[in-house]
Order: sequence, then structure tokens, then C-alpha cells
Amino acid sequence: MTAPIQIERVKKSRLSTVDFSNLGFGTYISDHMVVADYKNGEWQEPKIVPFGEMLMSPAMLALHYGQSIFEGMKAFKNKNGQISIFRPQRHHQRMNKSLERMCMPSVSEEMFITSLSSLVELDEPWIPTAEGSSLYIRPFVFATESRLGVKISDEYRFVILTCPVAPYFTKPVRVKVEEEYVRAAEGGTGYAKCAGNYGGAFYPTMLAQKQGFDQVLWTDAKEHKYIDESGAMNVMFVLNGKLVTPGLLTSLLDGVTRNSILALTQSLGIEKEERKVSIAELEEGFKNGTLTEAFGVGTAAVVSPIAAISIHGRVYELPAVTPTSFQLRAKKKLNDIRMGHEPDVHGWNHYIK
Repeated sequence: MTAPIQIERVKKSRLSTVDFSNLGFGTYISDHMVVADYKNGEWQEPKIVPFGEMLMSPAMLALHYGQSIFEGMKAFKNKNGQISIFRPQRHHQRMNKSLERMCMPSVSEEMFITSLSSLVELDEPWIPTAEGSSLYIRPFVFATESRLGVKISDEYRFVILTCPVAPYFTKPVRVKVEEEYVRAAEGGTGYAKCAGNYGGAFYPTMLAQKQGFDQVLWTDAKEHKYIDESGAMNVMFVLNGKLVTPGLLTSLLDGVTRNSILALTQSLGIEKEERKVSIAELEEGFKNGTLTEAFGVGTAAVVSPIAAISIHGRVYELPAVTPTSFQLRAKKKLNDIRMGHEPDVHGWNHYIK
């Protein structure tokens, strides 16, 4: 990509229909979207067009065999009015890992960053500025070849949508350790952000919600002895005064927020451990008082406090979160870096202009 990205502007913005005091998450889609097609072995030049419906064949391969992946990231407007996207290079790397796992063509960093930057700059008025809000960015790729044979598609579409969002979870969540159903197994697609991972998680999550829980804590597929991750997030614990999180396996998503918080541990004065975390260890931590915090981390939620964990049918309550809790200190530090309140020593903020 050398020429500026081609832009077709909306005739009339929908911005006036947005209730910025009640955004929710994913309710409002911004005016424009990026679209690029993969044909004849290469990506065509991306375009920015008005957000709207797409013509698709009912025989499109993504609908039948699941070749579909996505990413999720955020853009912010800081105290100086500068627009930044948080860690887009890291998201690009992870997207290409997902694409590789699903036998889909990679997207160049230049095409990815240029498309993101151009879209966010164009829809700048959609970036909310209230505390905790942001512009959520959803790049995704899906197979578009029209054919019913079981095969790797030869054609794809790359799309980027954006939407102004409020915090994903507004209160601490109650979770259930899942010991029957499986999100992902070693050697599977757990580390990829493919659509099927989420569709397959709906049923056990629905059952947990009927029992009064918000999410499930997934366990390993082989023995159901070790914690994997929580719902759509990675999970972290403060155990014996240390930050402990499951080590990365092919069944776990390499979360960008997870990686960011681990990078901040030294400056926050806490020791970190990436390793297997057993259910038995959590039970013991509850019984002897050494498990003091549990929380989910991810792009959508950033940090989501866990209020209670159900293990083998018994519900254990966690101590109330306070301003001195590690999870809130980590969330504040991450937010301060994003908003320009403290130096971005890691170079995580990608400024648009």
C-alpha cells in the first residue's frame, strides 16, 4: 500500500442517534467500515465505505465450515486531544497467528495499521471521552468463496468496524469452575480468536447463568484439574501475595491485556508467576486466606473483578476489592498510560495524529 486509502463518506452521519450516556457494548456501530477482498492469491486494496449490509452467497464457505477469525482493540482520546490505538502491532501479530491456524491468508502490518488509522481518524467524532469509555475496534476476516465442498477457501473478506463503548462489566462477576464441558484442548484452536471458540462456549455458559453465575472458569480438557481462562477473558489471581496466572498453552488465548499487566508487575511492586493453577490450589487458598484476589483481563473488560467462585458446587466469596487491590492499581496504571497521564515507556500507544 503506497497510495492513500480510498474513502467513500456517508451522506448523513448517524452520530446524532447515539446516546453517549448509555452506550452499552457494541450497540452502536460507527459511520464507516474498512473492506478488502482476497482474490487470485492476493489482497486487493482496502477501501473505507459507509457501514451497511453486504451481499453474501448462502453457499459462502465461512457459513458452513467456520473459517472466520477476529480481533478486538481500542482507541482513546487522551487529555491533550490526541487519538491513540492501544498496541495495534501486538493485535496484528495475534491476528496473523489466528489466520495461520485457520489456513487463511495473512494481512500485512502496513495494510492493517493504515486501515485502522484511516478509519479511526475518519470517525474521530465517535470516540467517547467519558471515564472508562473508548472506541472499540473489531477487525475480522472470513471465507467468502461460494462452494459447498469441504475445502480451504480461495477467497476472503477483511473488514474493520468500530463502535463507541462503555465498560463491558459494570459490577464484580460470579463464576463457576467448569468441570464437564470444554472450551478448547491442547493442539486445538484455543489460542486463535476464531468464531467457533465462542459459539462452542455459549451452551455451558448459559447453563452456568441459569445457576446464578455470570461466567465460567474453563479447566483443562484432559483432567479438569487446572484453570485455563474465564469466559472471554484470561484470568489472574493474587495468591500468597504474588500475581499468578495460567501459563500460555495452545488452548489459551495470548491476551494483549494479560501481556500488558504482566509487563507492569515490577513497577507495581508485585512478583508474577505464569504456571499451571490447579482447582485444588484455589480451594486451599480460599480455606487458608492466601487467595485474596481473582479477576478477568481482556480488551473488552480490561479488568473484571471476580466476587465469587463456585468449586465442586461450593461457592467461595472473595474479599471486596479496594483502591489498594492489585487489580485496581493495574487497571489505573494501564488507563493512565493510555490517556497520557504517565509516560508510555513501553511504546504501546499508536498515535493517529
